[in-house]
Amino acid sequence: MDKRRKTTVQLPQPMPNVACVPVFKILGITFTNHLSVAEHVQTVINSNAQTLYASRTLRAHGMDDAALQTVFRSVVIAKLTYASSAWWGLATTTDRQRLQTFIRRSHRSRFVSPSLPPLDELCRASDDKLFASITKNREHVLHELLPPQSVASQNYNLRPRKHHFELPNKTSHLTDCNFMQRMLFLET
Repeated sequence: MDKRRKTTVQLPQPMPNVACVPVFKILGITFTNHLSVAEHVQTVINSNAQTLYASRTLRAHGMDDAALQTVFRSVVIAKLTYASSAWWGLATTTDRQRLQTFIRRSHRSRFVSPSLPPLDELCRASDDKLFASITKNREHVLHELLPPQSVASQNYNLRPRKHHFELPNKTSHLTDCNFMQRMLFLET
């Protein structure tokens, strides 16, 4: 039986005049002090439920399904995928299922276009686009977070990869959730 040792993290001493909070919001993304995004997922689903009510009202006033699907993609999907590169790695399977369930319910109401890819594919496409932008543009604010170029990729004919950077050491589950780590190890 595999018994893994639990390591405890020593928290720093609290700073005077700075309150410790269990939940914080950064640029519209809600995190807990345990780096959970479950509360963010719940907030986004609740907000989009209000949008679905408005969509039902628009349908009652004669808006056709094609227009409602455009509104759904522009409002609901945009809210669901907003800054997904920052939080998607921290989302649990339950969080992801709740988001997909919300989209399935909207699909039954004919608000979702049949051609809409699953949410995980939309988030993956967003991640790929951001990573490509970071790797191609040396002026990108996140470019300095990339590791150095791999010497092996410059000297050997290796199987093709999406990048030619050194792979950092995997240290913990938390670093695996990090956007840059996820993208560097993707399809390696």
